Amino acid sequence: MPPAKKRPRRYDPARTRAAVLAQAAHVRDAVFALPSEAYGRPTRLGDWTVRELVAHLTMVLASLSRKLTEPEPARAELALLDWPLATAAGAAGIDEDTRARVTDDPAGQYERTRAEFEERLAAAPDERLVPTRFGAMTLADFLVTRTVELTVHTDDLAAATGAEIPYDRQALAACTRLLADALAAKAPGGAVEVRIPPYAVVQCVEGPRHTRGTPPNVVETDPLTWIRLATGRTGWAAELDAARIAASGERADLAGLLPLMG
Repeated sequence: MPPAKKRPRRYDPARTRAAVLAQAAHVRDAVFALPSEAYGRPTRLGDWTVRELVAHLTMVLASLSRKLTEPEPARAELALLDWPLATAAGAAGIDEDTRARVTDDPAGQYERTRAEFEERLAAAPDERLVPTRFGAMTLADFLVTRTVELTVHTDDLAAATGAEIPYDRQALAACTRLLADALAAKAPGGAVEVRIPPYAVVQCVEGPRHTRGTPPNVVETDPLTWIRLATGRTGWAAELDAARIAASGERADLAGLLPLMG
């Protein structure tokens, strides 16, 4: 019998909105604090410099802001849980759109975009459908994807510049949970328990399911390490060697399932 399909996790729309706005503000503070020479530094994202990275963070907000002015699609086409795995197909277009947004005033452009985003978001209902690169979604669901974009790229920006940028707790939690649920959807089953305290616990991988006591196959890591693994910022072997992953049991090797996002 195939594993039972996982019921989608529910996210509180009001908390998600607040988290997106809070993390967007943390990014604003960080980019305004960067010295001008920092924008030419390399990042871990191919040949993107910090300038392209900030342009992409601007696009994360601008794309939704623009979509809120477009006609509402007739029906939803993409479930939230399918979004992480769908993103790989859009890599080339995302790169092209990012480069088109590069400017000599990255901080100013980001702040103007953030302010417009906040204004338009305030007037939009959670159930409104918005067109996206991968299919129409409800605004409430699409905002959960913005917690992933903002959290992941906050980490990229901190790694490239050495800046200490806060993570909104709810944004970090939503990002961690969505990526954990995407793993469970990619490899359904109950043989391995993946723990990412304090935000998520999921079971995945086909095989014997435990019903009580300590599971025979357990993976545990912290939220940022998990996010880096799920998005290809780091590799399984490196994090295992660095003791940032604890893995026990013969099936507790997720290397072949990661990353989840392109």
